[in-house]
Amino acid sequence: MNPYQVLGVSETATDAEIKAAYRELAKKYHPDNYAQSPLADLAEEKMKEVNEAYDKICEMRKNPSSTNAYSNSYSNTYSNTSSQYGANYTHSDFPDIRRLIREGRLDDALQLLNGIQGTGRNAEWYFLMGMVYSKKGWSEQAYSYFQTACRMDPTNSEFRSALDNASTRRNYNPSGYNTVSSAGCSMCDICAGVMCANCCCECLGGRGCC
Repeated sequence: MNPYQVLGVSETATDAEIKAAYRELAKKYHPDNYAQSPLADLAEEKMKEVNEAYDKICEMRKNPSSTNAYSNSYSNTYSNTSSQYGANYTHSDFPDIRRLIREGRLDDALQLLNGIQGTGRNAEWYFLMGMVYSKKGWSEQAYSYFQTACRMDPTNSEFRSALDNASTRRNYNPSGYNTVSSAGCSMCDICAGVMCANCCCECLGGRGCC
């Protein structure tokens, strides 16, 4: 990753701004904050990533030639990656959360997502929330999040594909029967009514209505 992106600063940021951003992230991911937490390993990885990014920026600013070499390498790598994913691919704002979802650590991913506030809740945030709920089997919640992601970024093919898949799952009923009648009563309601009727008949001395 671009070290400036890791620290969340622009390449034109001053040395003081870079140092301040580094200190803020170091405080956020300090191991003491995650003692006995399931996110301890992730915090350790993030801390290592932040340290490496800060060291890289310091090196690049001391040696301008390394800056040019890095910029060319990053540009080529990013261009190749973009071509693999098509025109709609953009660099993920949440690579760690995507990794947690791939690993099946859904509760950890949800905890990180819920910790993001304000403008951080962009289209990708809603998409990832949808992915978490989809993998948990909560199709209605997932569909709602995918809808919002597509409204915020209607040209993103990844978001659109997820919404289409969620829509298909919502409309598919493997039993082949309607679970709700036109009157608004479910099959469970009907069965419960029959059982209650039988009980009433037996209590009145009959042998049952059915």
